Parts: sequence; C-alpha cells; structure tokens
Amino acid sequence: MLPDHPSDTSIGIVTPQSLHIEQPLKLACGVVLETHDLVYETYGELNSAKSNGILLCHALSGDHHAAGFYQGDSRPGWWEHYVGPGKPIDTDKFFVVSVNNIGSCFGSTGPTSINPDTGKPWGSDFPSLRARDWVESQKLLMEHLGIECWAAVVGGSLGGMQAMRWSLEHPDKLLNAVVIASSMKLTAQNIAFNEIARRAIKSDPDFCDGRYLEHNKAPLKGLALARMIGHVTYLSDELMGQKFGRQLRIGDLIDRNTDPIEFQVESYLNYQGDKFSDSFDANSYILITKMLDYFDLSREYNSDPVAAFAHAKCNFLVLSFSSDWRFAPERSREITDALMSAGKSVSYVEIESDKGHDAFLLPNERYEKALGGYLSRVANRLGAPAGDGQ
Repeated sequence: MLPDHPSDTSIGIVTPQSLHIEQPLKLACGVVLETHDLVYETYGELNSAKSNGILLCHALSGDHHAAGFYQGDSRPGWWEHYVGPGKPIDTDKFFVVSVNNIGSCFGSTGPTSINPDTGKPWGSDFPSLRARDWVESQKLLMEHLGIECWAAVVGGSLGGMQAMRWSLEHPDKLLNAVVIASSMKLTAQNIAFNEIARRAIKSDPDFCDGRYLEHNKAPLKGLALARMIGHVTYLSDELMGQKFGRQLRIGDLIDRNTDPIEFQVESYLNYQGDKFSDSFDANSYILITKMLDYFDLSREYNSDPVAAFAHAKCNFLVLSFSSDWRFAPERSREITDALMSAGKSVSYVEIESDKGHDAFLLPNERYEKALGGYLSRVANRLGAPAGDGQ
C-alpha cells in the first residue's frame, strides 16, 4: 500500500511493461542474441512531436523501477525524489523511460533467463557485456516507442557512462547528456574493489561455478559479502561516522555471553548485504562489475578522450559530489575538461555533500536546483508541453 501521506508530487501507482525484441542484437563480444526481453517503465506523456523523451540509465544494481509505487508496496522507485510532477526530472514536461538492461535480473534477458540453445538458465555462460551493448538495446526500445531523438539521456555512476556512450554511438539521437557521479574509466582502486567482491561470490560453496540455479542453490553469503564491500565504498567516512560512530548495537556489556555484541555499523552492513542477496543475482553482479571494469570511453581513440568526444553533438551537464571517493570529482572534471577541449557545450557543477557516492540518489537542494534548472531549460527549448495533441 502507499504511504499514509504520499507526496503530492509522487507519480503514484506504476506498472512495469515488457518488450520482446525479435531483432538480433550483436554484442561487442561477438555473440548474437537472436531475441531478448526488456522490462521498462514510463512516466509522463509523450508529446505529439515525440520530442520530450528522457531516457534514465540505471547503475550497477538498479532496475526499471525509478519512481512511483507498485500496488501493495510502500517502497518507492530508486529515484523517487527526483522523478515526478514538479521534480527535477519533471513528468509534467517529459516522457521518462526507465529500462532494466540486459544482463540484470529483474525480468530483462540475463543470466537467470533460459538459454535457448540448452533449455537451462544461462548462468555464468551469459555472454560478456559492454556499455555499448546496453545502448544498442536501449535504442531498439527507443525505436519501439517511436522516439527519433531523446531530449536527454540521464544517468548516475554506470548510468552516466551509458549517457556518454550514447553521445558517441548515436550522436544524432540525443540533445543532452546528463552525466552524474561518473567517470570515463575506472581507477585501479575501483577495479580492485570489484574483483574482491567477485571473489567473495565465487568463494561461496553454493556458487557451483556459476551454475547454482541448476542445483537449486544460491551463493547468498558470498553475494551478501560482495554487497557489503560495495556498500562501504558508496558511503563517505563522515556519513558513516555521523550515522554510527562506534556505537554498539546493544549497550549492556553484561549480556555479551548471551547476545554477541556488534557495532551498529556491523549490524547495518549485515542487513544491507542480506537484503541485497535476497533480491539480486550473483551472476548478474559478476557480469555487470566486469562491464564496469572494461569501460573505457576513449579506448578506440588511442585513449584520447578529446578525440572521442569530437564525435558528440549534444550538450552536456556533468555533476559530481565532494565526498564521493568511488567516483571522485576529479573524474568529472576530467570529463568536463575533455569536453571543453573538444569544443563541446558543457556545464559542470560540484555539489557539496557528505553522503559519498550515494549522494546522487539522495535529497540535496543544490543538486535538485542544478539538475532541475538544466532540464527546465531543455523543456523550454522543446516548446511543446507533454501530452499535447494526444
């Protein structure tokens, strides 16, 4: 059920949609998916010119449910604070499309899907992916919706990487790219964290070389540990200190023999890990973290990002957060500098925040004004309001 006092700016009840795409999709690794499924949600109305579409690109563990509520569920979508009527991504002005990408585990084709060649779940045999594969799949959805050009492609973290990749792969298909808390490639430290998380999953006895579904098992402990590792990197030291400090979960040391003492932060991380392992797939986590590791926007341009961005035609908004050490502001400034050197139109805003990498998902007045103000100007340039002539 909805919260007792839902916001007047909530989209309200939403329903996911499914699309079976018959057109073959050739992946960067050379494998061809003859067909694939996408699950997605839409918010707002497409105008008669079909010019007000915004594509939302999710990050590592995200999905299609970006805003609103499902019937009977009080938990909103992952970007509820930013998507809706009058919000920075204003559904009174835009037709917003949020898609669950292939390789994930929320209904789109991925490791938990049936491999048509074997009749068994793909599991660890699912082909490797690159960000450009997600873009090509999203483009097929775009064509299904009858949209010729996105008003904007918007994403945070891995979502920002997709937005940049859109600007290079299909420069005539988007007017704006909004790149939030992202990077042109991962640092060695980021790759190291991802490898530790993958090793945690593979060390679980129930991983079964990635074929756990065939054995009716799941590496829940390994996946929970991987999520705990990742979650620590998404938060800032300051935020963790504010939330937990060195507080104990129980305060009476006399009870230590009957109720083992845990720090509050330990209890929190264990909860986050267990919750995640109940909803996500281990092979998907491995697949997508490897996709992150391999992302390098300018690899085919001799590692020259200026040469890479020379192909882009859209305007850019780049946003970063001061306490984000996983995708530090320096990475966003590198993007901005490369765009400026390539002669592109770019705005850059660094947001003061103590929330770490997760800041791009959380309320922040300056962030809301920067994102909302930019997209409001995009809407004004489009002219036609949502739903006109429909």
